[in-house]
Amino acid sequence: MDGNNRDNIKQGTRVLVVQKQDQPTGKLTEGIVERILTNSSYHPHGIKVCLVGGIVGRVKQILS
Repeated sequence: MDGNNRDNIKQGTRVLVVQKQDQPTGKLTEGIVERILTNSSYHPHGIKVCLVGGIVGRVKQILS
């Protein structure tokens, strides 16, 4: 599943996100969703989330 649809992402979901500073390289960071920050149901670049530990990024892949 991709991370463009808010309905696919729930609190506690394991995801891969790209952080703002990693967008040019595309480096992905794995983590667990703590909060969903994007209010709209769809975002073309990925739903923005806050991971456990405070990392903020856009979801590129949902792992579980």
